Amino acid sequence: MNARVVAIFNQKGGVGKTTTSTNLSHALAKAGKKVTVIDFDPQGHLSISLGMLNRQASGIDAVLLDGADVSQCVIPMRENLQLIPSGPKLHDIELMSTGGAKRSEILRHTLLNDFQDQDYVFIDCPPSSGLLVANVLFATDEILIPMSSDFLALQGLSDLIKTIRKFEQVLKKKYKTQIVMARYTSSRKFSKEVLGKLQQYFPQQILATVIRETAVLSECTSFGMTIFEYRPKSVSANDFHNLAKDFLQGKVM
Repeated sequence: MNARVVAIFNQKGGVGKTTTSTNLSHALAKAGKKVTVIDFDPQGHLSISLGMLNRQASGIDAVLLDGADVSQCVIPMRENLQLIPSGPKLHDIELMSTGGAKRSEILRHTLLNDFQDQDYVFIDCPPSSGLLVANVLFATDEILIPMSSDFLALQGLSDLIKTIRKFEQVLKKKYKTQIVMARYTSSRKFSKEVLGKLQQYFPQQILATVIRETAVLSECTSFGMTIFEYRPKSVSANDFHNLAKDFLQGKVM
């Protein structure tokens, strides 16, 4: 049985993308699902968030550039949760002008054939629309879009959807696309307006639980801990627990 492969993607930074990747994957692992997360951002923020500080360890870069076996790059991080880091050479792909189709095929083949024992594979994409993201979108069929509840994020979503539509046209496929409100400030009137707009334009595509903006979600990253380790009884831990249930059950607004 193939794992469900999900690209966590937003071209805009600061929308809670890596926070979502880190804590949703751990929530699913805690629920008994076998989860692999791939750090596809050369900055390596997902790896850092999970407590891995060795930036020189080979990862998905070695698979795509050197033909390494992906099993050699897997690092167990938590019970039921394993990481494939970005690796020190991943940024080189953005600078290349040839070989894109071959790398995309390598990634797709890896995702289809090397994670048979996993339930989910999450790919934490960089905040861009360059060659790295193109490789991921070629190789996957499902996208999860983290959003923050501000005007610029709403504007950026329009460009993001255009990018996705272009890939759908070129590749002749339709992505399963869902949105998670990953940084929501309930005390701000505009946050509610943004959420309302999302519900209007993306019906049945927004996961039911919103992730409320809290200080502890920023703090836990600096300790290399997930919210379930840093503040297991916090509002944020409860939010991600509920988000994982929504994700499993397909529960939307």
